[in-house]
Order: sequence, then C-alpha cells, then structure tokens
Amino acid sequence: MSKSVIIIGAGMGGLSTGCYAQMNGYKTRIFEMHDKPGGLCTAWERKGYTVDGCLHWLSGSAPGAGMYKLWEELGMVQGQQIYNSERFYRFEGADGRVFDFFTDLSRLEKHMMEIAPEDKAVIKRTIKAIRGFTRMNMPVDKAPELYSVTDMLKMVFSVLPVMGAFSKYSMMTVRDLSESFTNPLLRAAWQNAWVPEFASAFILMTLASMHKKQSGYVLGGSMKLSRAIEKRYLDLGGEINYRARVEKILVEDDCAVGVVLQDGAEHRADYVISAADGHATIFDMLGGKYLDENTRIDYEQLPIFQPLIYVGIGVNRKFDDVPPTISGLCIELAEPVMIAGAEQKWLNVHIHNFDPSLAPEGKTLITVMIESGFDYWSKLHENLEQYRAEKDRVSEIVIDQIERRFPGIKAQVEMTDVATPVTFHRYTGNWQGSYEGWLMIPDVVTLTMKKTLPGLSNFFMAGQWVMPGGGIPSGAMTGRFVVQLMCKQDGRHFKACKP
Repeated sequence: MSKSVIIIGAGMGGLSTGCYAQMNGYKTRIFEMHDKPGGLCTAWERKGYTVDGCLHWLSGSAPGAGMYKLWEELGMVQGQQIYNSERFYRFEGADGRVFDFFTDLSRLEKHMMEIAPEDKAVIKRTIKAIRGFTRMNMPVDKAPELYSVTDMLKMVFSVLPVMGAFSKYSMMTVRDLSESFTNPLLRAAWQNAWVPEFASAFILMTLASMHKKQSGYVLGGSMKLSRAIEKRYLDLGGEINYRARVEKILVEDDCAVGVVLQDGAEHRADYVISAADGHATIFDMLGGKYLDENTRIDYEQLPIFQPLIYVGIGVNRKFDDVPPTISGLCIELAEPVMIAGAEQKWLNVHIHNFDPSLAPEGKTLITVMIESGFDYWSKLHENLEQYRAEKDRVSEIVIDQIERRFPGIKAQVEMTDVATPVTFHRYTGNWQGSYEGWLMIPDVVTLTMKKTLPGLSNFFMAGQWVMPGGGIPSGAMTGRFVVQLMCKQDGRHFKACKP
C-alpha cells in the first residue's frame, strides 16, 4: 500500500515535491492557502494587463544546463517559447550616459572598454572570470546529504576549473565588485545590477549562463510556468486543495502525523512536508518546539531579501524604441525622492516590451520594484484609508519619475496596481513579506541547511528557506532532494521521469 504524504504549500517547492513523490509511488495531497498555484511565482490580472510578479529569467532554460533536466521532469519547458535577450540590464545615468549589460561577453567587454578604458585591468579580470564560469556546470540532481565519495569527486571536478574565481568572487559582494571600477558610470551600473550585499559570484555566473543562452525568459511569464508544473503534478495523480490554510502540524510521540486547517479540519498522513514559509512552519505550525540553536540563530541573524513595493503600470504605448532587457532599466534620478519613508536615488523600471502576452495589443506592461520595510506597511495597514492613500502616493511618484524619462506617458497610463510587503505576506505567508528567502551574502555561500528538524520524525522542509539564494530553482531542487531523502528512509530506489 502506498504511503501518504501531506505537502503544505503549492509554490514551486511544494509542487516539485509533489511531482517527485508521485513519481516514486507516494500518495500525495497539497494544501494551499491561496486560490492558485505558484506561491511567489505568480501573476495577477488588472484591466486586461497581466502583472507578472516574479519571472525575470529561468536558470537552466536550455539543454546542456544542469537544471534543464529538472525542468523537463517537471513539465515546465516542453512547448515553451524562450526569449534570450541581448541585454541583461541597462543603466541610465542622470547625465544621460548609458551602460548596457550585454549578454554576449565580447560585446560586453568592448562596451565597457569604450566607456572606461581607464578600468582596463578590472574589465579584463571580470570578463575572464565570467568566461571561466561558462565552463561550470554543477550537479543539481542529488541531495547533498546522499553524496557518495564518487559524487563528491564529480562535484569537485565540475568546479575545479573555476575554483579560484568562485572563491574570490563568493567572498566579494556586488558592492565590492562595483567599487573596483574607477569610472563613475560603471561603478553605479554594477552596484545597481543586483542586490549590493549579494556575493558577486552569482551575477557573474548568471551573465555566463546568459552568454550560453541557458537563462532565458519563458514567454507568458510566471503563471504560465506555475500552471505547467501544476498540470504535471495533477497528471501524475496528485491532489491540490486550494483556499486551505494549514494552521498547525499534528505531532504524536515526536512524529508528524498530519495537519489542522484554519477551519479546524484534521487531515492525516504518513509524512508531512512543509514547502510553506520557513518561519511560519517552525515557529507557528510547530510552535517552536523542534528547534536547535543553529536554526534559531539563522532566523535571528541571517539577512533575508528585503521586501518590495511592486508597482504594475499598464500603458497605451509600445516602446519600440526601447531595447528590451531581461532584468529592467535602472534610471538614476535627477534628484532623490522619498518613497514610503525611504530615499530613492534610482528607479528600476522593467518595460515588458518583449512579452506581448502581458498586455493588450499595442500596449505594454511596466513593473517597478522598490525595496521597502515590512514594519512600515504593516503599521499603515492598521488604518486602511491611510494604507490605500500611501499606495496611491507611491504610484503617483513613480509615474511622475517615469514621465521625466518618457514624456507623455502619464496620459497613456490605463492601469496602476501597487503590491506592498503586506500584500506579499497576505497571499504567500512569506516572512516579513520577503519575495525570496535568505540573502546570498558571502557568509552564507557555503552554508547548508537541513531539510529536517531535530527530534521530529517523518517531517521534511522544502523550498527557499532551506536553500540560501531562493528563486524558482531552489523550489525545484529541494523538492527533488526531499523526496530522495524520503525514499532513502523507506528503502526505495528514487526514480524520475519526463512526461
């Protein structure tokens, strides 16, 4: 008789876990608080526009990349159109000068040399490191907890050619890397291309992957991906209960045996796997009873991705004259502005003119991401009138600033939508309204997080809270890993297949 598994959350981690568990003969059921799949990999409809809330690129979107095998198994790349942009990112200085992060490395190097010949040595070193990372293809299909000596050797040999560069840039933040340039335009552009505190190795690895056309954008965006993996899970025989928020994980004799929903209903299973928010799982659903000192310190001290104000704008304009970028356009403002109590010197504007599916014909979706504190918005939310007024004020400021760069746009705006950290928390439960999990700072690059909790049997965790860096790949990978660990515990041979 098949063993039963309850999975909490139908985000990427939960759906991946469900798919691989079904492939291995388990009978699974997912409980999801929202009314749709995907978790943070999501989108929403507003006045004919689709506000895409997640996808910029899909790591491993082409054959040859380590992640591609997993995307195939999860049914996420079959039949998809992948857009590989010539530009990763564009930075426009207040003085009108422009820097493009071209995805072709020869073109990128030439562009940087034209702008800043005085930084020749730094440019050459940086491009050399990125080219080195094009040869790196780390194994991602097996849980590190199950590595044999042979597996370890394979992993070491996969990174050996770039070990020096990886070690160097893993300990150097994006801000550190940006400050190695003396040219003001290059310095500002590199600092704003990624989270400044992030280990810089990962922006270099991303540029390497884009150079190989292995990190493209899936046309149709986030919800198309989420629906694809949802379909794969359902086709494998899985079951999803939407609008079913888990309040508590049932534990008997230090063994997870089921869950209690918000409506009081109890559901039991042989295993419980939480792919929900890590903080809510450990401290709320389990009451903080299964917690070692390392995990407590992680949640008290490690930085997370800062929450966002996410502004969606629907515009009756095509932007044919604006080169598409896969990660947006950063505009240096002529003068700083105050948004939600914080000074902003730059505005990251993502013009989705490369994906016509997100807007009516002849029109364009624009999204703007602005870091903003959860506490600020949580306090405002206590007074809904003030909360809504502040959201309106944010959209007005953002549109005013975009108008300065694109005159006439204010009159062309047909839709505005503002999601705050409170919005992210309400719909996903993600701690502090963060849009990902642990920030990949140098101190956590080599950190491994357990997918179990001490003293609690038949319980696992999957998703971005057990893999620093977050993103869609962390969900897919940890879902696979957790099922491998469960199969090991049950004496089963893990297997995976493509649809």
